Amino acid sequence: MQNDLFLVVGVIILVFTVPAIVSAFSEGRPPRIAAIMLLISGGLIAIALTQKPGGYSFEDIPQAFVRVIGHYLR
Repeated sequence: MQNDLFLVVGVIILVFTVPAIVSAFSEGRPPRIAAIMLLISGGLIAIALTQKPGGYSFEDIPQAFVRVIGHYLR
């Protein structure tokens, strides 16, 4: 379950990183916060991929989201 949580949080942070990078470049400023967010999300995803026996495939990502959401809504 903890690996699923790392993967889900990493993917969510990664999704929020893309608009931050685009915004920083469009305004002509360095994307410092976006780069930090990218490193954090990459680290969380890497931890999840290496700690789960057998790793994750692309088909496992939606199931991981469902497991994490289901765990916290129960």
